[in-house]
Amino acid sequence: MSDLPIMPDLEAGRLLFARPFVFVKGCVRIADLPPTDRVEIAFAGRSNVGKSSLINALTGTRDLARTSNTPGRTQELNIFEAADAPLRIVDMPGYGFAQAPKPKVDAWTKLIHQYLTGRPNLRRVYVLVDGRHGPKANDLTVMNELDKGAVSYQVVLTKADKPSVAELEAAAAATRAAIAKRPAAHPELITSSSETKFGIDVLRAEIAALVAAG
Repeated sequence: MSDLPIMPDLEAGRLLFARPFVFVKGCVRIADLPPTDRVEIAFAGRSNVGKSSLINALTGTRDLARTSNTPGRTQELNIFEAADAPLRIVDMPGYGFAQAPKPKVDAWTKLIHQYLTGRPNLRRVYVLVDGRHGPKANDLTVMNELDKGAVSYQVVLTKADKPSVAELEAAAAATRAAIAKRPAAHPELITSSSETKFGIDVLRAEIAALVAAG
């Protein structure tokens, strides 16, 4: 089958992210969030799965989203926008291990739950799964919550440049099996690398299609 039919989507994705995105603010309460005046997408994933690096690759920047080797650094809902784009990007606190006191982790968890279940303009959550390992128990827990809340989500394998081909294929197969019968999961898996930019054009195209659909 020809690849030509997907080219307009890839071009729409390139154009959407050709404009400069900027950090707007970090929100620790739902009341701090901006108005629901544009399409929102959110990125969720285990601590240190590479969310910030992926957002930087997506927007073509080096340090729009802060990256760290310390799990749990993102402690807010971090908001990114472009002035002339009908799109808002939300970087969510990592789940799983985090070097923070339990009360603070519990507060993040509550904030995430409130955001996921109460944001009417949230069109899709991109659940990032480490391409070296496949889905872990807390990834599946988040997917369960998204299914329960009927929140559309799509899994993105990250760090695809790190494992061997066989290891990556095994992680992808395990991920496809995990989402196969999930009602809110997008059936297509995106494999990506922030280092090599592999799959970034596909992710941009998916997001552009959401924006076009409103």
